[in-house]
Amino acid sequence: MSWDNFLEFLRKTLVKIILPIKNKREKWLSNFRFSILFRISLGYIRLLVVYGIVLMAGIFTIYMLAEKEDYNDMAQDIIASIGEAEGRSFINPYYMQNLSMKIEDADTGEEIYNDIAYVPTSDKAFFHGIHFDRKSERNILVVNEEKEFTANGRTYHATFQYDLTGSYKRFLSMLWKLIILYAAVTAVVIVKGRKRSEKLFEPLGIMSATASRLTAHNLHSERLNVEGTQNELKDLAKVINDMLDRIETSYESQKQFVSDASHELRTPIAVIQGYANLLDRWGAQDKEVLEESIQAIQNESRSMQDLVDKLLFLSRHDKKTLKLKKTWFNMKPVVEDMVRETKLVAPDRIINSSILEDVTVYGDKQALKQAIRIFIDNAVKYSREGDEINIMCENRNGDCVITVSDTGIGMTRKDVEHIFDRFYRSEYVRNQNISGHGLGLSLAKLIILAHTGSIKVRTQFTKGTSFTVVLPERKLLT
Repeated sequence: MSWDNFLEFLRKTLVKIILPIKNKREKWLSNFRFSILFRISLGYIRLLVVYGIVLMAGIFTIYMLAEKEDYNDMAQDIIASIGEAEGRSFINPYYMQNLSMKIEDADTGEEIYNDIAYVPTSDKAFFHGIHFDRKSERNILVVNEEKEFTANGRTYHATFQYDLTGSYKRFLSMLWKLIILYAAVTAVVIVKGRKRSEKLFEPLGIMSATASRLTAHNLHSERLNVEGTQNELKDLAKVINDMLDRIETSYESQKQFVSDASHELRTPIAVIQGYANLLDRWGAQDKEVLEESIQAIQNESRSMQDLVDKLLFLSRHDKKTLKLKKTWFNMKPVVEDMVRETKLVAPDRIINSSILEDVTVYGDKQALKQAIRIFIDNAVKYSREGDEINIMCENRNGDCVITVSDTGIGMTRKDVEHIFDRFYRSEYVRNQNISGHGLGLSLAKLIILAHTGSIKVRTQFTKGTSFTVVLPERKLLT
């Protein structure tokens, strides 16, 4: 088995063993409701215990290395003194300090000196082999170190034995004091950390209380206070406030939508009810009243049907249930048909179609026709007898560009900013008693955007308006 295969086998084994245990532990812990502060404190304790163990191990390592370095200095002193002991007996000056050694001639292998524990005693002079029988208590921590050195022209091999048992026992006696001190420091850290955490999480409590007071009636006034809040919590409060602003805007928009829809429906319903009452009283015997009533009811019914259809379209779009049946088709015949229709319904307008070019479009033919019809109907509605309306269909490098311009009443800058808002109608238009619901352009915009298109508006008050729709080229799938 290769090393990579072994590692993969080990990983799969650990996943099979550890992952189920971890999942069971998390499932068991999920049965308990722990506060965030408790979890933070628990995290503090776990980190302090782990790092405490690492700290004690580090102190022990540093302490024992320092002790070993002292013995190493002793060994260097011994090596330096061996050259001065030629012809004289040599005694280990650090024998009683738990440093033992064995010296051999590197060339001949002759043992020159040995006082390492449990070696038989011998009375030989230095360089002739002197052995000391070191009888001591059981050693717990002993370190051997090999060295080679040259003295008096001869090379020696030395084995130094450092008995660190005493240092080890001294550290153990000191360890309990360190543990008690570290435990006291840990307790202080936990207490102080919990207080700081409680202070840190105070804004969350305020946010929670504010959020619990939010209703549809005070949505416009209640916001989270970000004063005094720092860092991520301040960012969170700003994000929540921005979200509340968007919700308020959407809510107000929906309220306005319902109010405007009710207002638009109220007028035709009132007209129908009025003529129905008129017929109920004496219209059946009066032919003129009967015809007028029937004509008015039909007109208002068509107006209501148009409004309901538009509302239904917008509702489907908002619910993401609007489906477009897209196919490839040539836009030129569609625009030509609308030009002919416009000439029939608006004979008192000058209808021009200076540019009509073939251009292939991928989209919902009926929906796009509906959108373009809205621009054309607006051009007719907001122009006067004798005004000019120009309808063009251009092929610009594969893009379909449709322009509907007129020399009608135009719009102000304020109107341009809101013309795509639902139910928006300018005061000037309302005062001119021009019929409409204010939904057409918002509906047209949705259709164009659904085809990844764009709309450009150019207008001048009392001079006219131009709408330019750009439908980007889509490559034919082969």
